[in-house]
Amino acid sequence: MDTSESSTGTDREAPAAPAPPRRGWRRWAMDTRPLRIPAYRRLWSSTIVTAVGSQLTAVAVPKQIYDITHSSAWVGYASLAGLVPMVAFALWGGAVADTVDRRKLLLVTNTGIAVTSLLFWAQAVTGLDSVVVLMVLLALQQAFFGLNSPARSASIARLVPIEQLPAANALGSTVMQTGLVAGPLLAGALIPVIGLPALYLVDALALCVTVRAVFRLPGLPPLGGPAARRAGVREIAAGFRYIARHKVLLLSFLADIVAMVLGMPRALFPELAAQTYGSYGSGLALGVLFAGIPVGAVLGGLFSGVFSRARRHGWMVIGAVVGWGVAIAGFGLSGNLWVAMAFLAVAGVADMVSTVFRGAILLSAATDEMRGRMQGVFTVVVAGGPRLADVLHGTAGSAFGPRAAVAGGGALVVVAMLALTAAVPALRRYRV
Repeated sequence: MDTSESSTGTDREAPAAPAPPRRGWRRWAMDTRPLRIPAYRRLWSSTIVTAVGSQLTAVAVPKQIYDITHSSAWVGYASLAGLVPMVAFALWGGAVADTVDRRKLLLVTNTGIAVTSLLFWAQAVTGLDSVVVLMVLLALQQAFFGLNSPARSASIARLVPIEQLPAANALGSTVMQTGLVAGPLLAGALIPVIGLPALYLVDALALCVTVRAVFRLPGLPPLGGPAARRAGVREIAAGFRYIARHKVLLLSFLADIVAMVLGMPRALFPELAAQTYGSYGSGLALGVLFAGIPVGAVLGGLFSGVFSRARRHGWMVIGAVVGWGVAIAGFGLSGNLWVAMAFLAVAGVADMVSTVFRGAILLSAATDEMRGRMQGVFTVVVAGGPRLADVLHGTAGSAFGPRAAVAGGGALVVVAMLALTAAVPALRRYRV
């Protein structure tokens, strides 16, 4: 590991377990060694349930708002109502996660999310039909999520050895991406059968499983003992100064911003489905386009065994972002729907690799007292980048046409990432 840019790994509770060599096809299959650690297995298994359950609510809320208002604009306003508290509380939650027992914070926040899901169910089953209530509940839910996510991610480095961080991140990311595919499909199938209120209730029950799993985790207090720090603006600012001083951390964030802001074309999917791929049926085309990246990410996760052998984490991020840009450019140039989906699937594989190794860098290159704040910023970047991309690509698509905007965005990703790599060597030099 580059000691000038990372911690030594001595702040880790889980000892490194010797691993037998993986031979044949198992060298490529998903590395499941982290699941041998009971604490990590509990945390991961809870994600399996909530990854699908959370998507039921993610589909139900905009559906209910549209049913009440018959306006896509209100659906967009609701998304903004959830984004603002999520960003604010993710930054604050990262600071909180560095000062308290992360297990206790996870218990409080997961319970809060579960109660919010029950309130979603209550307003739906009583026929309240209030957009204001829905937006308030959505804001509350996203605030709890913002507090929860940094603590959850930062805890992984305390549960698994450093050499298993890529494998642990791959396991978690694969489950989440599977939820992005299966959850909306399940919601679409269940809404006509059981209705929106039942979707909220299923999510709430799934969250009870998560609360129980977190309750069984070991305590995760600050390693230096009870912290004298507060979780305020000064501590949040200290986190940003820490990022600025550690270039490998800064570049890991910039890599994701480059990939997502310049190269995430989802805002143009409806127009492409209606115009470029309309001959396939706009509904089918739209579903294929939205499924392409998550399907590729899941496939990348299933064959992520190679991740555990990689030591040059910086080069893995660089290669993944460049690969994402090339695949997005290829998608923009594709006139055939199935070729387009293939390019999006390749982009999904690249996104999975980038996510795994950026996450590993954040957990290994930061000290434990800063991991919560790093994960808070990570949450904001991951959530905010695609939303900025929606604005940028929507504007560029109107000015230059959707295919030109997509292909140009992919090309810009490649140019920008290579320029960053050439200008600042910290990322390409980073290894464990």
